[in-house]
Amino acid sequence: MRRLALRTGVRWKISIAIAAVGALIAFALSLVVHNAARVSMLETSRDLQMSRLVFAQRIYETTKPRTEPKLGSKLNDPELPRQLRDLLADGRRATYVQGDGPAPDIWAAVPLSNGDVLSLHSPVPNRSADIMEDLDRALVIGSVSVVFVGCALGVLIGGQLSRRLRKAAAAAGKVAEGNTDVRVRKAVGGVVRDETDELARAVDALTDALNERIEAERRVTADIAHELRTPVTGLLTAAELLPPGRPTELVRDRARAMRTLVEDVLEVARLDSASERAELQEIALGEFVARRVTVLDPDVRINVVHESWVNTDPRRLERILLNLLTNAAKYGKPPIEVTVEGRVVRIRDHGPGFPEALLREGPSRFRTGASDRAGTGHGLGLTIAAGQARVLGARLTFRNAAPGATEAPGGTGGAIAVLWLPEHAPTNTGSFPMPTRLD
Repeated sequence: MRRLALRTGVRWKISIAIAAVGALIAFALSLVVHNAARVSMLETSRDLQMSRLVFAQRIYETTKPRTEPKLGSKLNDPELPRQLRDLLADGRRATYVQGDGPAPDIWAAVPLSNGDVLSLHSPVPNRSADIMEDLDRALVIGSVSVVFVGCALGVLIGGQLSRRLRKAAAAAGKVAEGNTDVRVRKAVGGVVRDETDELARAVDALTDALNERIEAERRVTADIAHELRTPVTGLLTAAELLPPGRPTELVRDRARAMRTLVEDVLEVARLDSASERAELQEIALGEFVARRVTVLDPDVRINVVHESWVNTDPRRLERILLNLLTNAAKYGKPPIEVTVEGRVVRIRDHGPGFPEALLREGPSRFRTGASDRAGTGHGLGLTIAAGQARVLGARLTFRNAAPGATEAPGGTGGAIAVLWLPEHAPTNTGSFPMPTRLD
């Protein structure tokens, strides 16, 4: 059972994290400031209320005869809170805050010498309540501003980190495609050093190690194939001296197959070394393909839709055509069609098509395909064709035709190999010239 996964970028994760932390800190500080300001306001109101009550007490006690208390104070007020009465039990004056709203009542009470209690209460002044409202409003605005600023800062920081990671991923993707000259650390760039650089150095070290291992394996393969050429040639020569007969034919056939395998392995090793260079000639592509394909297989249908002159290596192009036609004849079904349109050459058979592994991963040496496309080959034909195409700077793609798009009985659409020759031929160093813009 697959779990639902939410995919998002590093930029937004960092932004959300910074915004959440900023909001938490702003909320905590706002709560502390609000409570501190409220406590300070209430303490001030208590002191002011007690000062008024003390002044009213003096007036009450010094007036002869005594009259009603002044300044809004009351004697033995029945509404006096029970908590304040408990505080007055020790004979000391006290204050009490009644209510939790924005404007609570402030009580002040003082016991008199005759046992009476003089008290005074009034709500918090409107000015103090307004000040608290303004403070709360400022705290809310400040908190929201902190969240937005934190989010923007997270976008900037996360964006830079995300760009560096994307550059590293793009460079690693080029390495995975076979461009081993790419260095992830150089692609990341930047002045600041962080974990991205450590990742880039690790990928570069892994690439160097893999290149060394591949090169070592290539040299071993080339050396083994080279050492086998002499005994295989001797074996083939000795087989020619055997008397005619069925056993002799079997020996000669296996000796020729072994020689072909050795030559193919040597060619693959040379192509893997990236030292091969094309010997360029300007040719009419349609005419060249028609002439060579006719010699290779007269039964192949040839259709030149549009002629085009190309600068390429005829020998390597012929090798690609030979391998693709051999593969189509061995694993596909007739008719085999070759179409030339401009710089594009398509070779199609009407068989079961390429295996899914080849379409997904490309040609692989010593893999002859699935059971429905199995043969007696060594699986090097398409690998060599793809390698020769790289030397020419061309692109070789593989796909299957749609089921039912065939005139062959029993066919399922067929396999289609497409060779895309480049507009600009490679130079002697294997690079490609930059097009010059003429104004």
